[in-house]
Parts: sequence; structure tokens; C-alpha cells
Amino acid sequence: MEERRLGATELPVSRVGLGLAAVGRPAYITLGRNADLPADRSVEALRQRARELLDDAMALGIRYVDVARSYGRAEAFLGSWLEGRPAGAPIPTVGSKWGYTYVGDWRLDAPVHEVKDHSLAALQRQLGETRAILGEHLNLYQIHSATLESGVLDDAAVMGALAELATTGVAIGLTVSGPRQADVILRALDLRVDGRNPFTSVQATWNVLERSAEPALAAAHDAGWGVIVKEALANGRLATIGTSPAPLASIADRRAVGPDAVAIAAALERPWADVVLSGAATVRELESNVAGIDLTLDAAEIDGLDACREAAEIYWAERSRLAWT
Repeated sequence: MEERRLGATELPVSRVGLGLAAVGRPAYITLGRNADLPADRSVEALRQRARELLDDAMALGIRYVDVARSYGRAEAFLGSWLEGRPAGAPIPTVGSKWGYTYVGDWRLDAPVHEVKDHSLAALQRQLGETRAILGEHLNLYQIHSATLESGVLDDAAVMGALAELATTGVAIGLTVSGPRQADVILRALDLRVDGRNPFTSVQATWNVLERSAEPALAAAHDAGWGVIVKEALANGRLATIGTSPAPLASIADRRAVGPDAVAIAAALERPWADVVLSGAATVRELESNVAGIDLTLDAAEIDGLDACREAAEIYWAERSRLAWT
């Protein structure tokens, strides 16, 4: 798999990365999840699933792994797997996030699964927790779903702490979600702490349905930031023929690949995209996602996928209705 540097961070990454949100906790918002995970969703069962995915990811050439404090035990699963790597075995670049706390108590029916807090106290607490688990393997630390409404980008104490963390060799980034993704990215690009921007990467939702952040992501790339694409399969909406829009399904049928591979290929085709995350919950899904690397879409196919586009407000309203399963 092709490797590159993640913008000015200089971190080595692969074109496809692995996100562990789907296997770090028993409930998540992905269509088809009940079929993907075993009935036993105990900590040990999901730890074993995470290990299988990580082993397969390394065999496939994946060299970027994405976790977060709110992804249940994802950091712990990754940390124990890293500790067990044999000498000389490939070690992926690791990115984690702070700003949400997992409160689901390992229950599928929890009334609330995560709570947002972008305060300095939350940053300090969660950074300590992450470092205790991942140690020197923490390469990229990101604000989890930064928004204008949370005020995190205007919090001088938080920005100062992140700028200080950057001096220790940990790259600083932010992730964005919602219909105002582009506004948040542009605001972050303009931010300065003592004359310097603490951010060197951004992770945003982009898929053939939701493209509203594209101009801002291109601007971030032009500014030297690394760009990571999340939710390229729209939380499962682009993963199967039955749930995919007709233009995507047609290409998949003609190319004899899964629609997920086409969706991944469409994201990889963006010149500003450094890493496209797979959120696979099974080895089969991961290998199907990675098939998108070898799929080169022609101009007619790329143009045809434009018909899949949805207004950002409609897309995010639909996403908000997805159930935790």
C-alpha cells in the first residue's frame, strides 16, 4: 500500500487507515452492525475482534490507526496489541482524540453513550489517560468534533495547552462533524497562538453524499495540513448494494467490487486526501474496503457520482436519526 507523509506533521501514513470506533465499545451508529458483531459483545470478545482487525490491517499495509477516549476500550485494545508486537514488526502511526467521554457503561441500551466536554480540565484529564495507555505511541492528538458552538477554538487556555503539547513532538489536529464542518476548518486555519497555528492536521467527513467540506479541506491541504477522511461509507449507507444510491451501486456492479470499495476509491481520488479511514468491524469488511485502493475511477464514473450528493443539512439530519446498535 502506498505510504506518504501526513502533511507538515511528517508522520508516515498509509492511504487507507483503520478506525477502531466500531469495535471499541458495544454500541455504535453503523448500519448492519448487528450482523457484523457477535452476540457476545463482552470486553474480551471485542478485544479479540480488535486484535484480528489490527493484525489484518498490518498484513494489508495499513500504517495509520485512529482511536479516541470516547471509543470505549479502543485505546486499551490498541495499547495491549502494540505491547505484544514482536521486535522489528511494523508499528502504525497512531492518532487519538479528546473532548468526548464514554459513559455508556458497556451497555447497548445506555440512554447516553458519550458526553462532550471541550474544557481545559477535560483536555488535561484525557491526555493523561491516553498517555498512560499509549505512551510513546501517541503521534497525533486531535480535538474530537470541534465546533464553533463549543467555543474550543476561542479558549486561550486550551489552545495554549495544545500549542505546548506540540512542542513535545506530538502533532496537533482537530476533527469536525456536522453541516458547518467547513466553517470550523476555516476558523482553525486562521488561528494563531504566539504567532503560530498549533494545528497541522484535520479529520473530516467526506463521502459521495456529503461533500460540503471539500473546499475547506483543499485549503487545509494547501496550507500544509494533513487531511484524514472519516465516514467515507456514511455510517454504512454506502456499504451495501441495498443501501447505496443507484450511481454507486451501478459502478460496483460493473466493476465487480463492493460499493464500499467504490466509495473508498472516490474519497482516495480527492487530491487533498492523505488518509481515508476504514471503520470495518470484520476482517472481510476491511479487505473489501481496501480493495478501493486498486480501483481507479474514470472521468465518467466520477461525474456520475455527483448525482449522489445531498445537501449537508439533509445528510446530517439523516445521520442524527441513526440508532446506536
